[in-house]
Amino acid sequence: MEFSYLDFSYEGEVARLTFNRPEVMNALNKDMHSEIATVFSLLKAKDAIKCLVITGNGRGFCTGQDLEERRVVEGQVMPDLGDSLEQRYNPLIKAIRQFPFPVICALNGPAVGAGAGIALASDIAVAVKTASLVLPFTRLGLLPDSGVTWCLPRTAGFARASATMLLCEPISALEAKEWGLIWKVVETDELNDAVEEIINKVISQPALGMALTKQALNKSLSNDLVQQLELESTLQRQAGAHPEYQKRVLAFLNRKRKVT
Repeated sequence: MEFSYLDFSYEGEVARLTFNRPEVMNALNKDMHSEIATVFSLLKAKDAIKCLVITGNGRGFCTGQDLEERRVVEGQVMPDLGDSLEQRYNPLIKAIRQFPFPVICALNGPAVGAGAGIALASDIAVAVKTASLVLPFTRLGLLPDSGVTWCLPRTAGFARASATMLLCEPISALEAKEWGLIWKVVETDELNDAVEEIINKVISQPALGMALTKQALNKSLSNDLVQQLELESTLQRQAGAHPEYQKRVLAFLNRKRKVT
């Protein structure tokens, strides 16, 4: 399927989604949201996919909402932003978190507004040194959305999250790594190789183990310890009954026997 605002492809176990509005640094509009939703619907039907890579074309990863789409003639009623979140942005963040396998964000440049929310919602983020996370919401009289107010305090800590959001201070790629927001920072010409290295590690893992790990991680942020321990038992029972587990254990033991 061809898209107007995205590049989407899949080969083997890897799917790749590239935001493709470089002239506006991949700002999101309604049509782009519709295409992204279509991609996630397509992915549900692709049982072989074990990894999704999201990146941007051009100088930016994604600069959030395209404000030109919100331009109104003086006297007209402004669009309902709550409806915009409920219809487009919230489903996008949920789709990333509910995708059963790792979502890798390759930050090729600034991730602004909802673009930062997408990066924070991913499972593994790798960024070039010139990338940044920018949350300009309060400067516009808004509050951060796209899951930012949920994710940032849990990862960066309350003090950093509060100051960053209230002062609209950009977070450099190196700061984002130091704060635990992203996994790795690389030189611009190393981004593709770094992403491929991560992909190769991901697809070498059994699918069920990754899916259950992501499920447990999602629940860990709302469960108490007892609930999480019970969930681990339930999921581990499922994992341990799968033939792949026995296959991997036997392979490990056979390698160990050869070494000794």
